[in-house]
Amino acid sequence: RLPVPKLEDTIRRYLNAQKPLLNDDQFRKTEELAHHFEKGIGRELHEQLVAQDNQNKHTSYITGPWFDMYLKAREPVVLNFNAFMSFNPDPKPEYNDQLIRATNMTVSAIRFMKTFRAGYLEPEVFHLNPEKSDTQLFKNIIRFVPSSISWFGAYMVNAYPLDMSQYFRLFNSTRLPKLNRDELYTDEKAKHLLVLRNGNFYVFDVIDRDGNMLKPAEIQAHLKYILSDNSPAPAFPLGYLSSENRDTWALLRKQLLENGNEEALQKVDSAVFCLSLDDFAVKDFVHLSHTMLHGDGANRWYDKSFNLIITKDGTAGVNFEHSWGDGVAVLRFQNEVFKDSTTRPAISPQSQPASTDSSRAVQKLDFKLNDALKAGITKAKQKFDATVESLSLNLIQFHEGGKDLLKQKKVSPDAVAQLAFQMAFLRQYNQTVATYESCSTAAFKHGRTETIRPASVHTKKCSEAFVRGLSKHSTEELQKLIEECSKYHGRLTKEAAMGQGFDRHLFGLRNVALSKGIALPEFYQDQAYARLNHNILSTSTLVSPAVQLGGFGPVVADGFGVGYQVHDNWVGCNVSSYPTRNGKEFLQCVHKSLEDIFNVLKGKKISS
Repeated sequence: RLPVPKLEDTIRRYLNAQKPLLNDDQFRKTEELAHHFEKGIGRELHEQLVAQDNQNKHTSYITGPWFDMYLKAREPVVLNFNAFMSFNPDPKPEYNDQLIRATNMTVSAIRFMKTFRAGYLEPEVFHLNPEKSDTQLFKNIIRFVPSSISWFGAYMVNAYPLDMSQYFRLFNSTRLPKLNRDELYTDEKAKHLLVLRNGNFYVFDVIDRDGNMLKPAEIQAHLKYILSDNSPAPAFPLGYLSSENRDTWALLRKQLLENGNEEALQKVDSAVFCLSLDDFAVKDFVHLSHTMLHGDGANRWYDKSFNLIITKDGTAGVNFEHSWGDGVAVLRFQNEVFKDSTTRPAISPQSQPASTDSSRAVQKLDFKLNDALKAGITKAKQKFDATVESLSLNLIQFHEGGKDLLKQKKVSPDAVAQLAFQMAFLRQYNQTVATYESCSTAAFKHGRTETIRPASVHTKKCSEAFVRGLSKHSTEELQKLIEECSKYHGRLTKEAAMGQGFDRHLFGLRNVALSKGIALPEFYQDQAYARLNHNILSTSTLVSPAVQLGGFGPVVADGFGVGYQVHDNWVGCNVSSYPTRNGKEFLQCVHKSLEDIFNVLKGKKISS
């Protein structure tokens, strides 16, 4: 179970995170409020939280409040919450044809779903010592141990089974807009796939009456039929509605239902997943990121648990809604689908589609729109276009080193990437700001995420030395500063993964106060608390053989959304921003910072 941290640990960790962001006077005031909270109302709230947690052993203390946080948010899901991860191309170039890849990935996705539902999907396990535990022998032994104690057997060899309670929401699921708080909806009985092309909606069954998957050649035939349909794009594409403010969308949805669209919407909501087929090829990585993060608004249904997007040249990616689950579940899905579709493709470039009557099997959904709905779609499109217009995406690849060199120098690759972001922001804007790095707590029952706070007194000191004080420090001193950052970041990461951060605990305590109608404690009204939760640098990382790159929008208007990957010998970074920030310049500063850090670690003298 996810532990509730000790209150005194949380306050200490909170103050450590505040220190680099505040001057002495501000820090004194925040420290005073924090200790007052710890001894007074905070202690009471903590005891109530612990009591609640003890009464709900089937779940974790963060589950309810975290679902609420997502589902009560009224901002559009696109750019604010939905993230994307794009697949690497199929290693066999001739398989990167839109129809072939769409068929193979759809078949692999359904295989994954069927394996999961039959209870045969291999458990997700984090191996701290893979040589000992990630072996056939261990799997054979653990298979016969009763499940009530098998996790203990895994712990003995440093293997940590991860929570998989989110996985069922991958399929047949959608987020329904409702006033004040949305709802998650899942209908596992539905057998059809939703396909979007050119803003038009199509459905066809991919599972037959006996629960078996349609033959790949039939799926191929139906997708070919959709790809060759000459229907014009709708004048009022429904997809835009899923990009609206949630209350606005909830009211429009009510009108859609009242206007005779109940059956069509039911098909959209319950579909196994949404396959979006785009009619253009991807030009470069920036275009790829724009396509996967938001696309054109007409050919996406942002409320589905995920959209599998495949462009004209066979480039593929996943855009996923975030309330139902976290990157861990989506990444497992993508890893399996990539591996299966590339190593066991269901069809090949020589395969012929089945001779079946697709015009009967495929249903094009028709939506009845009155003037109010047409106006609603037009307005949604204007808002969507304006927001996307203001979004910048920038990328860099740093090729002068990566994980291999850093491990050889005994520093944490993640710590170095995060240090580079701190250095870059200081170089560009002359300040240290609130920074967020997400860390999965899936090692616990119903765990979600915890925050790592990468901006520390150590990164601040090190960044200032590199950016402002090079002449005052020898290369050895700079190396030592990097090592201190690495050690501290490693500790924060370990704590967060073990449920020992401070963000979720403070969030849980605040939630107890609000749910009990207690006046919001002064601690939460501190400007410094608000500033720490205004995450100007929001960062997230993943490295996987299946994924080419990932990204998300900034979480605040004056922020950067930073998706990054530290590979064996290079570092990739993908940054989103709005006009108040310059992402291109930020990445130039990141590049310079990485260059400086790597040179210092190699023992070279650097200049400012």
